[in-house]
Amino acid sequence: MNEKEKNVSKRSVRKNTKSTKQNKKPRKLGNFSAAIISIIAICLICATVACTYVLKFANDYVNGEKKIDLDEYKANQAQTSIIYGYDENKELVELLRLHGAENRVWIDYEDIPQDMIDAFRDLEDKRFEEHQGVDWTRTVLGVVKSGFKEGGSTITQQLIKNLTKQNGRTVSRKFYEILNALNLERFYHKKTIMEFYLNTVYLGNGCYGIRTAAEKYFGKNVEDLNAAECAVIASITKAPADYDPLTHLDDNIPRQQYTLGCMLERGSITQKEYDEAMEFELIFTNSENYQGSQVTKDEDDEKEYTEEDIKFTDKTESDKSSYYVEYVIDTVIEDLQEEYDLTYNEAWKKVFFGGLRIYTAIDIEAQKVLEDVYVNRKTFPDEENTKDNPAVQSAMTIMDYSGRVIAMVGGAGPKETFRGLNRATDSPRQPGSAIKPLSVYTPAIEDNIATWSTKVQNYGIRLGSSRWPVNYGGSHGSADNFVTVQSALAQSLNTVPAQLMRKIGLGTAFDFMVDDLKFTTFVTDEDDPDYDGNFSSMCVGGTSEGVTTLEMTAAFAIYGNNGYYFEPYCYTKVTNNDGSETLLKAGNSKGEQVVSESTAGVMRHLLRTVVTSGTGGGYGVKNFETFAKTGTTSDDKDRWFVGGTPYYVAAVWYGYDEPKPIKNTSGNPAGKIFREVMNALHEDLESMSFPSASGVVARKYCKISGDIATETCAETGTGYYKSSNIPAKCSNCAMIHAIGSEIPDEVTAPSATTTELVSETDSVTIVEGSDIPATTPGETTAVTQPADTTKPVDATVPPETTAPAPPNENPEE
Repeated sequence: MNEKEKNVSKRSVRKNTKSTKQNKKPRKLGNFSAAIISIIAICLICATVACTYVLKFANDYVNGEKKIDLDEYKANQAQTSIIYGYDENKELVELLRLHGAENRVWIDYEDIPQDMIDAFRDLEDKRFEEHQGVDWTRTVLGVVKSGFKEGGSTITQQLIKNLTKQNGRTVSRKFYEILNALNLERFYHKKTIMEFYLNTVYLGNGCYGIRTAAEKYFGKNVEDLNAAECAVIASITKAPADYDPLTHLDDNIPRQQYTLGCMLERGSITQKEYDEAMEFELIFTNSENYQGSQVTKDEDDEKEYTEEDIKFTDKTESDKSSYYVEYVIDTVIEDLQEEYDLTYNEAWKKVFFGGLRIYTAIDIEAQKVLEDVYVNRKTFPDEENTKDNPAVQSAMTIMDYSGRVIAMVGGAGPKETFRGLNRATDSPRQPGSAIKPLSVYTPAIEDNIATWSTKVQNYGIRLGSSRWPVNYGGSHGSADNFVTVQSALAQSLNTVPAQLMRKIGLGTAFDFMVDDLKFTTFVTDEDDPDYDGNFSSMCVGGTSEGVTTLEMTAAFAIYGNNGYYFEPYCYTKVTNNDGSETLLKAGNSKGEQVVSESTAGVMRHLLRTVVTSGTGGGYGVKNFETFAKTGTTSDDKDRWFVGGTPYYVAAVWYGYDEPKPIKNTSGNPAGKIFREVMNALHEDLESMSFPSASGVVARKYCKISGDIATETCAETGTGYYKSSNIPAKCSNCAMIHAIGSEIPDEVTAPSATTTELVSETDSVTIVEGSDIPATTPGETTAVTQPADTTKPVDATVPPETTAPAPPNENPEE
């Protein structure tokens, strides 16, 4: 083979080799491509299966049963409760709103101004009426712009977030938001969705919904807002902290103007309306020229009170309130617990977050008078109030004779905390002699044990090895000194109640206090060493835990109420937010007659002498008939004044939170407060007297014997008696002088009964609960109960004689 052929042969071999390699390469590429195609096919199949599953799940979810029940959500939404009261014009005014972090007051769709609806729709969801829960165009644009986590939320989707509280930026959250929005629109009308959205959207400063926002930012009812103001509120939605018009007005205004432009573009407002809105001067609640709240009506409440207007006061959203309102809150919580068998927490949540409407019994003007005296510490000594040395305190409750609590203050000085200590209801203190009319003299008159002029031994009784109690000055009295019931009560003797209690019986007195007068602070367990069915508690007010001004006021009301006891009430009714359901009612009681009308009438006359000639002299209400009783505890640690006029009855306590002697005061400081407050309350009231009590007659009596006077009686006085229990004619004076005839009376006396002297040697009828054994005439009673010299005592002036009215600053007991 020649050289040329060899070269050709070599080139042929190389060509064949190259051709072989080229032929092998497509086979390797084909295998790889097949693998890729297989993987893609598998992925497509999986994706198809997954998409089919997701689509089926989404379809079933959207077209299945209702996922969100708006009615249920509304019922469970934390809604603001509102407390109302009546002002001097008998108009219902708002006193306080109760809410947690969410301040929400519902407003129905038909009451929402169209400008508000348009502002939110045109700014937040222009195609709201067209889409079915999701605006797919906005959603796609949102996904392209910021990813699927954001998207373009419709009003329906925003409502879903408001209701579910799910605001996380996750794909799954957005996915379920879309499904829930589509599902929701299958079951609810667009108007309903808009109503719920506008009532749940957060608008800054704790305001949830447009109603509270309108009042917060403009001091107006939402129905009264114009287009410019509606645009301001709608503009807050994007970022409530950044667009708050009270703190970031410069940021809010450009967005408000943009909102107005959207409304113009959509045809929601005309060019003229747009121009007017742009020129409108916005006045916010923090503006210098703000004139106060203009909210005048609450449509829901107007339906209940068709003849009354409802207006809002500046106390809205206050973090503090009056003692009265807090008493209402506590009472409603307790009553809800009892009526609906709720726990305290359940009742508390209902009051603060249940959207309740609470209608109080407060007299706003009376409360203002009371707070003026207490907040400004009028009649109080000038004391520095420090943590280590707190100033003297006081509490006062005022009621009318239906049981209505019209005013209450639970502390002196500015109120520092919300729902702090209310001394009028939560701080029982020993009443001292203020208890005597209730526990001693009323049962004695009711059971015909004593009359106005019954002579009672002014002498301590035997308890153990000593006599008890002592009168003011430390004297036990004397065995030969007898005083009338009227004198003993007016001068607040301590010995006479002890003597009367021996005949009444401790059980009778204690049951009357607990069962009839509803005192709740007494220890009722007879096995308890602090049991209050004893002489100290019942005779001189040395109770184990004390009493409150609220319960003392309610008890003393029987004297101006013909013997009827009315449980105190501070609200008339509690309803749900639209007034369609009444949850609680109060104040409709007819009362319970606990003593006869005649007993109440005699007691009222007796208690009048405390003011006219006794320890309460100088503290009566000017130009008005006043009955009252004073009270002082041992070492002058507590001072009381409880009394009434034909209009009101009230109780005042005065002392230190940690009991210690009261210094730097003259007279009875509780009486001074009573006088100042009650004089102010009665200043413009028509003069009026108590109506005459049936079965009560006036008679002249002999001051020496206590019997009905005759012409031979040298010293006489006028007393008031039950017509069924009038003493006999005086025979003592007739024995000294000539037999005389009875002094003529204004009223013909029925058959008389014999007046007896009450003394330690009298026989005693034992009543269940009494710790005094039966005695027979002439016996000396000894009991194992030791004398308690630490218990409260009252002061007195010399007995038997009727003292003239003391000066206004009398030293009292």
